Amino acid sequence: MATQDYMDKMQLRQNYRNLWHTDLVSTIKADLPFCCLSLWCGPCVSYILRKRALYNDMSRYVCCAGYLPCSGRCGESRCPEFCLCTEVFLCFGNSVASTRFLLQDEFNIQTTQCDNCIIGFMFILQQFACIFSIIAMIVGSEELSEASQIISCFSDVVYWTVCACMQTQHKIEMDKRDGKFGPPSVMAVPPVQQMSRFDQPVPPPVGYPSQPVYGQPYGYPPQGQPYAYPPSGYPPPGYSR
Repeated sequence: MATQDYMDKMQLRQNYRNLWHTDLVSTIKADLPFCCLSLWCGPCVSYILRKRALYNDMSRYVCCAGYLPCSGRCGESRCPEFCLCTEVFLCFGNSVASTRFLLQDEFNIQTTQCDNCIIGFMFILQQFACIFSIIAMIVGSEELSEASQIISCFSDVVYWTVCACMQTQHKIEMDKRDGKFGPPSVMAVPPVQQMSRFDQPVPPPVGYPSQPVYGQPYGYPPQGQPYAYPPSGYPPPGYSR
């Protein structure tokens, strides 16, 4: 039952209407310095982006953004900074994916077919490298062992490159959210992370206006139309972009 609920929510995410400001292919060109930083300091960047996604309010933090069964059961309320550090270093892939889901659910952002192909290729390559390594270990062939090491190395390069591009994509999206591409009409923060829990209903669309025309550039609303944020009494005192 829980698995079916999870699949239903994943399917619902595919029906979101908004688009990322920059797709994965264009992130290197859009912000090369940050992409390089994400490649060499991935866990640190993941920590910064998650905190920024929560509007720098760590009282809103839940492990893996509420997407895993352990979320909310790891003592996050007592020491959210330490829990987030543990998450990004021990579960780096989950931390990147959780920040991605958090932004998608907040602003109804879909994942394009191109992005899905890149992410799918990364997963398939990792599985292929694992299977090939097991075969090489069973057979005991030195040639197969060397080949498996090459495939595993290539898989790691693809994994870290895709994660770096994803984190750059998240950073650019939050730059857009925070008005760095033009001032938003209202600066407000959505309710505390209720949109990120799979055991809760998906909230009504907030954030960016819907985009009925798919021919528009990624993530941009129609020309002259301002961004709209829900008036929920945020940001918290002291929050700055």
